[in-house]
Amino acid sequence: MEIYIVRHGQTIWNADKRLQGRSDIELNENGRELAGEIGRNLEDTHFDRIYSSPLIRAYETACLIRGHRNIPIIRDDRLKELCFGIYEGRNFSKLLEDESDPFHYFFKAPEKYVTPEKGETLEQVCERAKDFMRDVIEPLVVQDDSSKGSKIERIMIVAHGALNKAIMCHVKQHGVDRFWSGGLQKNCNVIIVNLDEKGYTVVDETRLFYAEED
Repeated sequence: MEIYIVRHGQTIWNADKRLQGRSDIELNENGRELAGEIGRNLEDTHFDRIYSSPLIRAYETACLIRGHRNIPIIRDDRLKELCFGIYEGRNFSKLLEDESDPFHYFFKAPEKYVTPEKGETLEQVCERAKDFMRDVIEPLVVQDDSSKGSKIERIMIVAHGALNKAIMCHVKQHGVDRFWSGGLQKNCNVIIVNLDEKGYTVVDETRLFYAEED
């Protein structure tokens, strides 16, 4: 079974380098345009179903990629983004520059990241992602799609930057010290993974289905 793991399209907060987390920020026009372009470029690629974070930026991306096709979109709370607590809405570039702030280590040494007040740890988001994959995705390998009477061939997961990396921690079986292995996905980039009875195989971590600007 092939799995397409998609990061949502761009939002105003992405463009302004603000931490979003659980804040429910909609796509901007660029985000909608790219998601629509992916949908057009994948129009002839069969998907049995799409799983999406319920946050509007991810769900709208999923809807735009699906387009007019009759593909079910299933929302799951476990696919919500990492919660940044009181840091949501703050400029992450400034936080990264401040060596006295625990967020300074978020990308460069994630094992040293200290959760902001009311936030979620990287270990917690990894556990949530692992639970989703084990509970929802992995059983699909041996499950028939009863509506079509055939084996499930390809699915899509549309979620968020940190959440998708948490999924990849489970796929690659590594800890939070390598949380950003493969790099942070750009908006609307796709990770492609194969899953069979023997386990996961990473096919591509930086696939583009849209024309990248110079």
